[in-house]
Amino acid sequence: MCVSKINMQHASYVTKVPKPEVPKNPLEKVYSASQQKDNGIIYDKKPFKITLEAGKTYHWCLCGRSKRQPLCDGTHKDIFLKVTQRPIRFTVEKTKDYWLCNCKQTKLRPFCDGTHKNKDIQEANVKI
Repeated sequence: MCVSKINMQHASYVTKVPKPEVPKNPLEKVYSASQQKDNGIIYDKKPFKITLEAGKTYHWCLCGRSKRQPLCDGTHKDIFLKVTQRPIRFTVEKTKDYWLCNCKQTKLRPFCDGTHKNKDIQEANVKI
């Protein structure tokens, strides 16, 4: 049987957890789609975790209508939907897991910035 003693004089507590660093899109200034004023419809109220490969180009769905969320499937091209948003072209510098925005309201497109936690998004009707 192993018993460990804890010296309470040396215990420390963390009251605030540091926010995880949100990556930047290296292509943001190259392609104007990142500068679109309007956001798409809210697809989901939580982000999507996905493994992305360094150097590979991806297209994140901004309109919120893609059937392959969070990535674009070209649904925005349907003339009957009258979608004005275009997909965001992006790449990452490291191969690893990333959180992509699924509420489509992030200011750090395509990456989640926590906007989905806002009351108006949590109370929105989502058609999934």
